[in-house]
Amino acid sequence: MSRSVAAPRTGRPRPPVLTLVAVCLASVLFPLSITGTSVALPSIGGDLHSGLSALQWAVNGYNLTFAGFILAAGSLADLVGRKRVFFSGTALFGAGALVAALAGNIVLLDLARAVAGVGAAAALPSGSALLAQVFEGKARARAFGLFGTTVGLGLALGPSVSGVLVTALGWRSVFLVPAALAFAVLLLIPFVPESRNESAGRVDKAGTVTFTGSLVLFVLGLVEAPQAGWTAPVTLGSLAGAVVLLAVFVQVERRQRQPMFDLGLLARPKFLGLCLTVVVIVLGFSPLVVYLPSYFSAVDGLSAQQAGLTIMMLTGPTLVFPAIAAALTRWVPVRVQLVAAVLIAAVGYAWLTVIAPGGGALPILGPLMLIGAAVGISFGLLDGAAVSSVEAERAGMAAGMFNTMRLAGEAAAIAVVGSLLVTFTQSGLAGRLGSYDTPYANQPDRVADLLNQGDLATAADTVRPKAAHDAFAATASSAYTGALHTMLWVLAVVGVIAAVLIAVLLRERRGRGEWGAEAGVADVPDVADTSDVAADAEAESGSGAGAEPVPVQAT
Repeated sequence: MSRSVAAPRTGRPRPPVLTLVAVCLASVLFPLSITGTSVALPSIGGDLHSGLSALQWAVNGYNLTFAGFILAAGSLADLVGRKRVFFSGTALFGAGALVAALAGNIVLLDLARAVAGVGAAAALPSGSALLAQVFEGKARARAFGLFGTTVGLGLALGPSVSGVLVTALGWRSVFLVPAALAFAVLLLIPFVPESRNESAGRVDKAGTVTFTGSLVLFVLGLVEAPQAGWTAPVTLGSLAGAVVLLAVFVQVERRQRQPMFDLGLLARPKFLGLCLTVVVIVLGFSPLVVYLPSYFSAVDGLSAQQAGLTIMMLTGPTLVFPAIAAALTRWVPVRVQLVAAVLIAAVGYAWLTVIAPGGGALPILGPLMLIGAAVGISFGLLDGAAVSSVEAERAGMAAGMFNTMRLAGEAAAIAVVGSLLVTFTQSGLAGRLGSYDTPYANQPDRVADLLNQGDLATAADTVRPKAAHDAFAATASSAYTGALHTMLWVLAVVGVIAAVLIAVLLRERRGRGEWGAEAGVADVPDVADTSDVAADAEAESGSGAGAEPVPVQAT
């Protein structure tokens, strides 16, 4: 059994609240850097003269490294110390954000974003482990509640905050402000105690390389497909390479004595159902947060600030409904709420097809809030359900795998939906631009790129005579809207099918409690009563794959 230990205390006691401040201040930046960047994409593309595929890597590069390194970073934190990894990760995130803010070309910006993702992957799990080290009992539950709230705030407020920054100070401020805050966190280094796992195993290098490589190649194939073609060598080669590396990853993990990814957990119907639930939820939510601001900018001509505020109709409910869902567990079983959330989201996607050029915010208020409510319900239940679906000694592994599935699902979802949006837009524009006097008349692929970057004006302003400008814009907007409608219907159908499968996987089996697993897991209380369990599991998931969760001593 592994044991978390604190480094010997020297000097005056370090107030736990300063550790909480450091972790929460850093952690709010990581999701904000995902959702906030989406609002800045149109401005970045215009200023750096970037094509769509390169521009997408500003989001995809961060997501990929975040997802690919989070488990390995947790193991590293055990070996060298959680405080050291937390502050090193925060510094790396700040450095990446600073370079992105100063970047003079899209390649440097994309690389800087990938570096920032590595920093976030190091800081987030080690930060949660630090909280579990300095707090215990009800104080720990409150600390993790505040920790979860700050992460949710970053996710929900990212678009609106970034929209204000872009409009007032320009897109570079979207990276410069988080960089400054990250460096400010470093001032708290003297006040945070060190801790490590005295029996930690080695970092799973082979697993990390193969998993991350597979994810990178998969996203690369999807991002390049609309421009290069779905049958182009770069597309097929990337997707084939992703499959090969994924197969190698599976074999590597099966042979590990202490794998970072226990594939045996995926053989458990309920844990698999919970992983499927989170992937389906982020499949629609994350791409909408990223791509709807571009739609609002291109089709409706909204500023970055206006687009960010509009998207709050989607992200705002995610702050409110987790608490509502937890309270409802007294009367409505968790599995029922989760299946309902997936179905509600599917209804929201179908309803969102009312979106139209010039339609304004009112028609889409209902569907966006409905989707946000569904996402909020799932956010309030999934983490607790995941760690409660396995034995206590495997809760840390379950939490780590679940978070990795969530992050990897977000990265893949953004790439998949973005690729299909461009492809559908190209199809909608085919044969409809030839009558216009513009250099873009025979370039529907280029116009589709511009639309998905949030920049219709570049193409529309070249139309001659000027009287034809509005007609060209209407044609392009119609094609883009049609592509969005098609994508929304695809998401709705996937959601309905997934809901049926999830209901089967999560169904209560005779003789077992709601989350009793096949291996003799005892019944567990409702998610509303498992905050301590989830807090312990979150700490263990960031502190070594496969480690047995044990009570940690407060320093």
